[in-house]
Amino acid sequence: MAEPAGNTAAAAARLASVSALPRPAPAGGREPSRGGYRLEPAFYEPARVPAEVLHQAQIWRGLPVGSPGKVGILQLGFDRNRGRTELVQHYQKSPLQIMHPLYYNELRPDMAYTYLMSAGGGILHGDRLRTDLRFGPGTSAHVTTQTQTRVYRMEHDYASAIMNIAVEEGAYAEYLPEAVVPFAGSRFYQQTSAVVDASATLLLGETLYAGRLARGERHAYDVYASDLEVRRPDGRLVALDRVRLRPGAGEPGGSDGVNGLGVLANHDVLAMLYVFTPLVPPAQLADTMHRAVAESGGDLIFGVSTLPGEAGVWMRLVGNDTVAVAAANTAAAAAVHELLTRKRAPVIRKS
Repeated sequence: MAEPAGNTAAAAARLASVSALPRPAPAGGREPSRGGYRLEPAFYEPARVPAEVLHQAQIWRGLPVGSPGKVGILQLGFDRNRGRTELVQHYQKSPLQIMHPLYYNELRPDMAYTYLMSAGGGILHGDRLRTDLRFGPGTSAHVTTQTQTRVYRMEHDYASAIMNIAVEEGAYAEYLPEAVVPFAGSRFYQQTSAVVDASATLLLGETLYAGRLARGERHAYDVYASDLEVRRPDGRLVALDRVRLRPGAGEPGGSDGVNGLGVLANHDVLAMLYVFTPLVPPAQLADTMHRAVAESGGDLIFGVSTLPGEAGVWMRLVGNDTVAVAAANTAAAAAVHELLTRKRAPVIRKS
């Protein structure tokens, strides 16, 4: 659930590094050789791993955590330059990578569209991924993933992915990735931390499939956990949303731990969309999202609520048809884009 919380010095200190994501090095500056600080566990390991995931930690014979190919780092920084948003800082360590930003939105030629990719094809046990996105003052950018994130079966340990997002003064940012697909026997923790200036806008999405649905695989993963934490630059908490899915936590031999009425109610797809913006009243934003999803069709159960402090809105949706869920997500995001920018959203093409 999303909920407000008071401002604490400890919380502000813990997220200080997120709001100060690395900026371009001065002229003549050099990156540390062999990754430097980026290959230290303190950089790529989550500060806190949920107990449901942590108890899967193991040591095995094979490539340990931190080995080449097991740690993926991606850091992107966007700033206004020559009348448009440009990528001015870029560091990548395989398997995480990108192609050059595209500018195919004819109605917003200043807006950068960037696709995140993985050279590994999926996430394996012991993988530790970290992505930092910084959107500088006045920038406009859309970031997505090229395809679904596949989390493979894990014989040992677990995998984690950290996403840090900083949206600075007056910036407009969309981070709308494709779905996460946890295979049978996988254990995965996803941590998203965002620092959003009160004058900035962030559209943030998350979608989860029950597994490889075409193969009849439903909720056969060991555990899926995700945390979303959104704060202001001074550390004030805006929203906190936690998801904990453990199919084996219900009745023995069953999946009541995820299929109960208070969880997914026997649905195969879970989707969330969060919008943080000062540009329009939250009630108008909520009505726009609700109408867009309702008109998209499909057998869906969803709800749209305003966030505390007039910070924005959030939507949670469940369904069984992946096409219908994708259509609803696209419709909601496009409606919000048009409401906030006064421009029609482009069709995001992927292959």
